[in-house]
Amino acid sequence: MSDPIRAVVFDVDFTIAKPGPDLGPEGYQKLGERFGLELDPSRYDAARHAAVSTLKRHPELDHDEEIWIVFTERIVIGMGGVGQTYACAEAMTRAWERAEHFELFEDALPVLDELRQHGLRLGLLSNTSRDLDAFVAHHGLDVDVALTSRMHGKAKPHGAIFRAMLERLDVAPAQAAMVGDDPDADVVGARAVGMQGWLVDRDGRFPEFPERLPDLRALPAALGLMTQSR
Repeated sequence: MSDPIRAVVFDVDFTIAKPGPDLGPEGYQKLGERFGLELDPSRYDAARHAAVSTLKRHPELDHDEEIWIVFTERIVIGMGGVGQTYACAEAMTRAWERAEHFELFEDALPVLDELRQHGLRLGLLSNTSRDLDAFVAHHGLDVDVALTSRMHGKAKPHGAIFRAMLERLDVAPAQAAMVGDDPDADVVGARAVGMQGWLVDRDGRFPEFPERLPDLRALPAALGLMTQSR
């Protein structure tokens, strides 16, 4: 018989929160103007997908802010940027660190509240340089632990950052579940240390992936929790 779940850990970006307009296509266009760049918002999606396909993590999974600046510069160039593309990318990377530039998915707060009603401990675990304490306060999140790769030094899917989170939550791996939008960093990484791993696939990008959820509303049932009446 499996251990009962005592804690749930959430990734942040594209799991419980999404970038707002300042971090989207028009945001890139507006920021680019400050650096003399003419960026085409219609090319954003293709540019971002291309950048994702070439994204490489640090070989030792150390937290590395330069990786994200290079990633962002590829988006800028893919949108037609010529000139001060690196400076623009640095500015956009800094903009991603600000809590007010994000919006919570509409299912985030209700599901966090439901998990709390079941007595579960909650954590946020993110590969970011963002101040998650400020993020938690800004968005009114009720969580016990918030940990980033910048604070810890290692990035997901390194086992050390998952174990650090489990230690802070004071639970065994088999008593915890990780929920995120990245199959490798979030789900495979969590399972490697003995946690449950659940993929939130809001856009249906991974139809063949096991333990896949269409959104967070499906999480309580997936964890075997009975939905509580309101």
